[in-house]
Amino acid sequence: MAIIHPFKGWLPRPEHTDEVACVPYDVISTDEAREMAHGKPNSFLHVIRPEIDLPEDVAFNDDRVYEKGAENLKNLLDSNLFYQDQKPAIYIYQLEAGSHTQTGVFTCASVQDYDNDVILKHELTRPDKEDDRTRHILTQSAHAEPVMLTFQDTEDISFQIEKVMITNSPIIEHQGEGGVVHRIWKTHTTADFVEQFSRIAHFYVADGHHRCKSASRVAEQLRNKKGIFPGEGESEYFPVVLFPMKEMQILPYNRLIVKVTDDQWTALENEFILKPSEAEAPGEKGIVCIYYKGTWYEIKLPEAASGATVDSLDAARLQNFVLNPIFGIENPRTDENIRFVGGIRGTAELRQRVDSGKADLAFSMYPTSIQELVDVSDNGELMPPKSTWFEPKIKSGFIVHTF
Repeated sequence: MAIIHPFKGWLPRPEHTDEVACVPYDVISTDEAREMAHGKPNSFLHVIRPEIDLPEDVAFNDDRVYEKGAENLKNLLDSNLFYQDQKPAIYIYQLEAGSHTQTGVFTCASVQDYDNDVILKHELTRPDKEDDRTRHILTQSAHAEPVMLTFQDTEDISFQIEKVMITNSPIIEHQGEGGVVHRIWKTHTTADFVEQFSRIAHFYVADGHHRCKSASRVAEQLRNKKGIFPGEGESEYFPVVLFPMKEMQILPYNRLIVKVTDDQWTALENEFILKPSEAEAPGEKGIVCIYYKGTWYEIKLPEAASGATVDSLDAARLQNFVLNPIFGIENPRTDENIRFVGGIRGTAELRQRVDSGKADLAFSMYPTSIQELVDVSDNGELMPPKSTWFEPKIKSGFIVHTF
C-alpha cells in the first residue's frame, strides 16, 4: 500500500509568491528560461535553471551550473522571501483553468514505493536527464520541484481534502500563465491523510519520471555514503502532488516532421486514404490529422496487430505504421527529423511551424486517455515518448522539500 510523508515545507511568503513562482524546468528551454527570468532576480527559475546566470557557452551539466543552483536556492531560503513550517504539514493544491478544476494533495512519497512499483511508471527515462536532476538534488540538498502523480480517488480522501479547504483559507493564491489560478491550503492534522492513502494500492506517474528516478538515485547514494537506512530521513522521500484520476486532463502531444521528401509523401498517399479535412484535430481515437503544404488531411490508423495495451495507443500506431516505415524514424527519442509540440499550444502552432518552413509536415493527435495510462502502467508496459501532455501544469517555487 502507498506511503505518504508529511514534511516541513519551505514556502514563499504570500506577498512574494508572484515574484518567485515559475513554470517547471522541463517545459521550457534554457533560452526561454533566460528570457522569462530577465529582470526577476527572485524567480525560482534561477534555482531550477541556474545556467541562465552563467555565460551562454557554459554547458548545462557544467559543475558551475549545479553550484550556482545550490547558491541561488540557499540565498532564497535564507532571505525574508521564504519561511519553513515548524511542524510537518500536508498541503492541498488546486489548479483552476477556465472551466477545469483539479485539486490534489501536496505531500512526499516514498522512494521505496517507487523502487518497489507501488508508484507505477509509463515512460522510459534517459540517463543523461537522470544524471542532471540527480546532481541538482544532491548539490542543493533539496527536491526543488514536485512530481505530478495520479491515483484512483476515494470518497474518504475527497472528504479529507474538502475538510481542509472548508475550514481554512488558502495560504497561497497565484494567477499564472494562461490565466491558470493556483491555490494552496495547509493542515498540520495529517494522520487521517496518511491512513487513507495507505489504502491506495498504486500511485501513477503523470509528469516527472526523471525527478522520480533521480530521487531514487539520490536516496541510494546517500544510504551508501552516510549509512542512512531505507525509509529513515528526508532523503528517502520526495515531493509529489497527488491528483484524483477523475480530475486529470490530458491534451494531445503532436508531432512535426522537419523534412519530408516527395517520395515519402507519395508513399503516405499510397499506403493510406488521405481525406481532405476541415477539422485540424481528430475527433476520435484512431484518427490523425495531417497538415502539409497548406492543407489539412485525415487518415485512419491501422489496428495494432498485438494484444498489448501499449500497441493500441495512437502514438504507438503512428510510430509503427507511419513514422518508422514511411519516414524512417526508428527512434523518436533521438531522431533529429521529428519534433514534439504539447497540445496546449494548439493546432495553430502546428500551422505556424509548417507555414514558416520550420517543418514540412505536422501530425495532430487524439489525446491519450487516463485509463490508457493506467492500463499501460498496470501491465508494466512503456508508452512511446511524448504520449501524454497534462494540463494545467503545477508550478515550481511554491513548496520546497529539503533534507
